Amino acid sequence: MTVSDRVFQLIEEKDLTQKEFSELTGIPQSTVSDWRKKKTNPTADKIMVICKVLDVSPEWLLSGIQAYGSRGNQMDWFAIDRDSEAGELLETYNKLDNSQRLRLKAYMEALQGK
Repeated sequence: MTVSDRVFQLIEEKDLTQKEFSELTGIPQSTVSDWRKKKTNPTADKIMVICKVLDVSPEWLLSGIQAYGSRGNQMDWFAIDRDSEAGELLETYNKLDNSQRLRLKAYMEALQGK
């Protein structure tokens, strides 16, 4: 299955028209139509907005192997939007030195009751 196949599968599952999808993503309807007619895939600059609108990860959209509901296999890594809360936490974590990271990890484990 290609990237565009997965896009059209999700558009159908979410009961969207190509026009609605185009309006939600800001991608011209003619471009979306070309993916189907010419059997091409979205360009790299469109992937993140497509993922956001269709509520899937880039890994699943590009490869079909990330877990999303009952789809695919669980990956051993994450792709996180830098502007999300998780992205901000990782940015802050990466600025910490090793001893601060260990303290933070211990605090998080204590919060979880470990």
